[in-house]
Amino acid sequence: MAVIILGIDPGLQATGWGAIRQDGSALVFLGAGTVKSNPSDSLSDRLACLYQGLTATLAEIGPDEAAVEQTFVSRDAVATLKLGQARGIALLAPAMLGISVAEYAPNLVKKTVVGAGHADKRQIRHMVSMLLPKATARSEHAFDALAVAICHASHRRSARLRNAA
Repeated sequence: MAVIILGIDPGLQATGWGAIRQDGSALVFLGAGTVKSNPSDSLSDRLACLYQGLTATLAEIGPDEAAVEQTFVSRDAVATLKLGQARGIALLAPAMLGISVAEYAPNLVKKTVVGAGHADKRQIRHMVSMLLPKATARSEHAFDALAVAICHASHRRSARLRNAA
C-alpha cells in the first residue's frame, strides 16, 4: 500500500518541506518547498507564519505520515532555543491534523541517505537527486526535508513500533 510522507527540516527563518510517495521499495517525488518567515517580524509572528505555511502545505499534500529532523544543539543557546521553537511548530502542525510524526537525528538522516553520518549538503543533494530523479527543490532546506522523508521511508516500520511502545 502506498503512503505519502512529508519530511520537514525546521528552521525559524526557513523551514523546508519535501513530499514523497513510498510504494513498497519505490520512492516517488511529489513536491518540495520552503516556508520562510520575515526576520524583522516578532518571534510570535514568525512562528505563526511557519505554522500557517506548514498547515497550508499539509492541506495541499495530504500526507499519511510526517517526519521532522531533530534539533542540532549549537553553542549559541539563544539560536538553539529559537530553532527548538520552530521545531515545535513543525511537530505541532501535522499532529493537530492527526498525522503521526516521527523524529530523526541529523546524523541518522545523513547516514540513511548518503551512507555517512557526517555528510555535507552537497552530498545530501546529490544522493537525494539519485534516489528521487525527478526531484526539484529551490533550497537546501527543501533538499534536507526530502532527505528526512527518505530517512522515514527507510525507518518507518521501526518508528511505528517505537511509538507504539
